[in-house]
Amino acid sequence: MEFIANLHLHSRFSMATSKQLTCENLHRWSALKGIDVVGTGDFTHPVWLGELKDQLEATGAGLYRLKKKFLGPVEQALPESCRRDVQFMLTVEISLIYKKDGRTRKVHHVVMMPDFDAVGRLNAQLGKIGDDALFRTRSSVRVRLARTLF
Repeated sequence: MEFIANLHLHSRFSMATSKQLTCENLHRWSALKGIDVVGTGDFTHPVWLGELKDQLEATGAGLYRLKKKFLGPVEQALPESCRRDVQFMLTVEISLIYKKDGRTRKVHHVVMMPDFDAVGRLNAQLGKIGDDALFRTRSSVRVRLARTLF
């Protein structure tokens, strides 16, 4: 099966992103650009996660789509030739930060999860290893690694 995907996105709760990044707009622009699967980004942000749970429904195999009540207005605004079944994948970027040879290094990972239960478990684990107050207010996750790992 072939499909076009964009899995590395951020929500409007991330720094330097459009405040118009909503599920509806992600669907709209994905359809216009011919994207079949789009990442949600930032599922660690509690407000964004709430919106994702409210507006998306499972389609199977770890993918989601807009619920009908949100999809209708989006589809009506699209040219008929651009209407497509855009699916969402639950994603987040995790930045691992460490020092090596006197320099700070960062490795960014896009993490994909199959369902909201798995997201909840990962968020709980990430909350244990970071500043909980910061974790609850940021959209991206930064994890500082002990230098004994390298």
